[in-house]
Amino acid sequence: MTTKTVPGAWMKADTSDTDEMTINLLLVGRTQSGKSATGNSLLGSSDFDSHLSPRSVTTGCSLRGSCRIPGFTRRNGHELALRVHVLDTPGYPHSNLRKEKVQQAVRAALTQHFGDEGLHLALLVLRADLPLCEEETDHTIQLIQELLGPTWKNFTAVLFTHADKVEEAGLNGDEYLHIASETLLNLLSSIQQRYIFVDNQASTLQQERKIILRKIMAFIRQNSYQVLLVK
Repeated sequence: MTTKTVPGAWMKADTSDTDEMTINLLLVGRTQSGKSATGNSLLGSSDFDSHLSPRSVTTGCSLRGSCRIPGFTRRNGHELALRVHVLDTPGYPHSNLRKEKVQQAVRAALTQHFGDEGLHLALLVLRADLPLCEEETDHTIQLIQELLGPTWKNFTAVLFTHADKVEEAGLNGDEYLHIASETLLNLLSSIQQRYIFVDNQASTLQQERKIILRKIMAFIRQNSYQVLLVK
């Protein structure tokens, strides 16, 4: 795995004089963490299958892209539109697939879809309403390390789903983290405090989407727009 800054990521839109950027995102996490629902929130669609189930819903990798979001941000005095590519993956641990199968499937999909353009950010999806155990973290982080290589910490952020449960408990994000386990705090520290709380059930989902994407763009900007090349 190698990293590079890609000037070519800033492309001229085909339909106007406005510059356009495409960001490539990877969703990883355990079964029923809300990965697919999060993918739908990021895309502003219902492209990924997401429903309650006693078994793992996602059994293969799937890439989807958003519509063009005009005038999303500015850079060097120029207005930029945004497109979002999201790669959804099977959860791990998985009810039907061994770790090796999940790893092989994700690595193949990364190479196929982001092999040329690179990956901007991997989003580790965790449920805010469930405690994070050390053993679970070890399994998940090991999978990410094996997929992304030694620089995984520079290209990973945590995305907490079920943020509505945190609010129902009378907590805000800072208060939640104040009582969080040492395991979770160590994880967040290792990735430079890159985290986002998401309410996938929010009635103002489009507004929530813009907030999430702006935070993701801030992480990418802090990383100097580098991408992780997956070969």
